[in-house]
Amino acid sequence: MVTLTVYADYQATTPVDPRVVAAMEPFWSDAFANPHSSDHAAGWRAAAVVDEAASAVAALIGADSGEITFTSGATESNNLALIGLARRAPRGRHRVLVSAIEHKSVLAAARSLGVREGLAVETIPVNADGDLRLDALSEMLDDSVLAVSVMAVNNEVGVIQDISRIADLVRPHGALLHCDAAQAPCAMDTKMLAARADLVSLSGHKIYGPKGIGALYVRHGTETQIEPLIYGGDQQRGLRAGTVPVPLCVGLGAAAGILCEAGTEERRAVGELRDIFVDQLKSSVPAVQLNGPSAERRHPGNANLRFGGHDAQDILAAVQPGLAASTGAACTSGIPEPSHVLKALGLTESEVAASVRFSFGRFSTGAEVTNAVRIVEDAITKLEASRLPDTV
Repeated sequence: MVTLTVYADYQATTPVDPRVVAAMEPFWSDAFANPHSSDHAAGWRAAAVVDEAASAVAALIGADSGEITFTSGATESNNLALIGLARRAPRGRHRVLVSAIEHKSVLAAARSLGVREGLAVETIPVNADGDLRLDALSEMLDDSVLAVSVMAVNNEVGVIQDISRIADLVRPHGALLHCDAAQAPCAMDTKMLAARADLVSLSGHKIYGPKGIGALYVRHGTETQIEPLIYGGDQQRGLRAGTVPVPLCVGLGAAAGILCEAGTEERRAVGELRDIFVDQLKSSVPAVQLNGPSAERRHPGNANLRFGGHDAQDILAAVQPGLAASTGAACTSGIPEPSHVLKALGLTESEVAASVRFSFGRFSTGAEVTNAVRIVEDAITKLEASRLPDTV
C-alpha cells in the first residue's frame, strides 16, 4: 500500500468523520427497514431517523425539515433544480442565468436547457478575484428570467459570493435563485442560505459525510414548480421517487450536526493552517502567486497557487506519493482542457496550466502543513534542476 504523507485535497472530498461512521453503523444491519414501510414499527423507526437527518441538514442552512429532499449528491441536486424548473417554466420565463465559474454539473445542466428545453442560457461574468459582477447581473435581469444559479463558494479558488446582495437583485424580478452550496458549509456561516435562496444544493462528501448522498433544499411552495427527474413513487414530496438510503441519510445528518457545532472555530483553525502553508511557500518559492481573492474572502482551506514557469501536472507528479493535491475540480478528471474557472478570472492558458489547488480541512495538522511545504519545495528544486544543461 502506498503511504500518503499529506492529504491536501479536501475540496475534492473529505474523509468521513469517525463520529459519522459510528452514527451510520446500526442502520446497515440492525435497523435496516424501509423508511417508506408505514405498516410496522421497524419502518416507523427508519422513517423517524430519516426525519431527524432532514432536520439536521435543514438546521445547517436555516430551513425546515420538510424542505429537504435527499439526493445522490450535489450533482443530482443541481440537475433537479435547473432541469426540473425548466420543464415547468411558466410562459414568458425563458432565460436562465449562471455564473461563469459554476461547477460543471451546473454548466452542463444549463447547456442542456438550451438544447432540450429551448431556454436561453446566459453567463454572468466575474471579476479577477472571482466575485460575481453584480452590475452585469443587474443589467441582465428582467421578468423573462426563470432562474439564476450562483455557487455560494467556489470549488477551485474558494471565492465566497455575497448571496444576500445577489438575492436582493434577483427577487424583485420574480426569478428563483439557486445556489450550489456543496463547498459552503466548511467555508462560511450557512444558516442564512435558506432565507436568501429558493433552492440550495448540498453534498455529503464535502462536509465529512459519506459519498453518494446529498440534498436539495426547495423552499415551501416552490416544489410545484419542479418536474422530478426520477419517477416511480410519491416519496419526498413527489420530487424524487425511490427508497431513500437510510444509513447515508443518517450520515449526512450527523455530518451537518457536527458542522453546526464546529462552526467558526473550525474555520479559523483551518484558515490558519492554510495561511501558514501559503506564506511559507511564497517565502521559499518566489514565483508562487495566489489565484483568486484575499484570504478573508475565500474558503479557509483553499489555496489555489500559480507556480510561474512550471507545469502543474509536472508538480503533481513530482510530489507523488507524498502529497495529494489537484489542478482543480475532480469532476474534470481526464478532460484535457484548462480550468474554466481560472480562465474566467482572466488568467492566460500558461498561467492556468501552472496552477495547483491545495485544500486543507478538519483533520489537517501543523506537521502535515510543514511536510507539504517541504514536499513542494523539493519537487520544485528537482524540476528546476532537470532543466539545467549538462556540464562536462
